Amino acid sequence: MRVVSWNIHWGCGKDGRIRIHAIIDVLRKLNPDVICLQEVASNHPELEGSASANQFKQLAGAFGAYHSVQAPASEIYRNNLPRLFGNALLSKFRITQVHRHLLPWPPDPSSPPGMPRGMIEAVIDAPGGKVRVLTTHLEYYSLAQRIAQVRQIRYLHWEACERARTFEPDPTLDAPYQLGFRPGSAIYCGDFNLNPGSPEYAELLAPEGVGLPLVDAWSATHPGQSHMPTAGLHGFAWPDKPDCYDYFFVTEDLAPRVNAVEVQSETIASDHQPIVLDIS
Repeated sequence: MRVVSWNIHWGCGKDGRIRIHAIIDVLRKLNPDVICLQEVASNHPELEGSASANQFKQLAGAFGAYHSVQAPASEIYRNNLPRLFGNALLSKFRITQVHRHLLPWPPDPSSPPGMPRGMIEAVIDAPGGKVRVLTTHLEYYSLAQRIAQVRQIRYLHWEACERARTFEPDPTLDAPYQLGFRPGSAIYCGDFNLNPGSPEYAELLAPEGVGLPLVDAWSATHPGQSHMPTAGLHGFAWPDKPDCYDYFFVTEDLAPRVNAVEVQSETIASDHQPIVLDIS
């Protein structure tokens, strides 16, 4: 199974113009089974390049054979029309459950204004068995908010692992109560806005009290190598130097099945680079 994660910067490339077709072209060449996207926009003409189109619909239409899930954490209304910004997930494989998690956003007067953050969780019937695939985009400006979001992800992961451990099907229950099996095994990906070695990175990977501990898939497949930069390439104004913000984390039971994790550093279609996970 191939999973691609990409902060697409609402399709705004190096030239400041929005070209969703360029994003779509890169994704098609990568030929993923699951696509996890951050910074997807709809009806936001004030963003650089004017993101006025509904990119959630454009992407779903371009990948019509995929099951599409959208989760805009930011939903603002102007003239009764929604202005959306957030995450999207598309899967070739059957999705049996979806959970949309809104992450904590505690007030932080010391930080510039941020925005609501969320995480998509999809239970996917992958060739190797059921797996949860989760994609998120954590706070950039506020360390306090980002740590709160990391802690919520750890709690949600523990909750899922515990539910998987105690799961017993009951066919007598009505459909809303009969969700089916939701495994502990999981792939987390996205723009985490943290650096390797930071306190919040260490906290996310701390093995205590989470059920199945998480492993950085890059470190597992590139032992002893620094993370390849996922932003700060090609002369974009942000950030001021190349660095790693985007990751795949997998539960320790899946780590031996990870065949490769790579950063596709060639494209200038976004200020982030797509990252690719291949897992058997």
